[in-house]
Amino acid sequence: MRNPRNDTADRVERSPERTCVLTRTKRGKEDLIRLALGPDGAVAPDVRARAPGRGAWIAVSKSALQEAVASGKLKGALQRAFKSTAVTVPADLAELTEQALRRNALDRLGMEARSGMLISGSDKVENAARSGKVALLIHAADAAEDGRRRLDQAWRVGGGPSAPLGEGQVRGVIFPCDRTILSLALGRENVVHLALIDLAAAARVMQALARWQRFIDPDAGSQGGDSALGPGSAAEVEGIE
Repeated sequence: MRNPRNDTADRVERSPERTCVLTRTKRGKEDLIRLALGPDGAVAPDVRARAPGRGAWIAVSKSALQEAVASGKLKGALQRAFKSTAVTVPADLAELTEQALRRNALDRLGMEARSGMLISGSDKVENAARSGKVALLIHAADAAEDGRRRLDQAWRVGGGPSAPLGEGQVRGVIFPCDRTILSLALGRENVVHLALIDLAAAARVMQALARWQRFIDPDAGSQGGDSALGPGSAAEVEGIE
């Protein structure tokens, strides 16, 4: 396995910017959520931005989206963006969006596991962390505090993430799912602690996780780990495609 402290991985590429139809905020596509317009005029979350046809982008929290749906603000913004009154916004769009973001983050963990970039199990993770082989440390939401502290300390001993965060600040990310859900997603038993052993894989996981966390709790801030992705230039384009 490669040592993340001595290995330079490509950052996740910054994509062209899009504009939020609600706030007019401009961000890279990886930081926004796409809403796809179906042939019947129904709007649905397209968090992977792969659905065919027209789409619009949003950069708001779950609570803000719920308010925009209830007030009709989102429907009006989409009608203007699509230049059509044949737009149907489901009342539970915010909940559907959260479910899609959650599934996307869990699927990303599964893909990295199948690629051999993810390890799990307290002892295995601790050994890798102390050996400097862990790029990102993750704990289940219901992981015991003493277990988190022990593995966080092991990660610090091993050098922590590639970008130094300062003494005592290197700690794992708390994934907003309990061990049962993580175990099902990875097809493994009792997944409480896991680690990414490749920097590029860690960046991909953090990108999916950060977008989900921003949506459900934008004021929570970083929950540990080296979640910063380097800035990149991007051509500004409109929020409709």
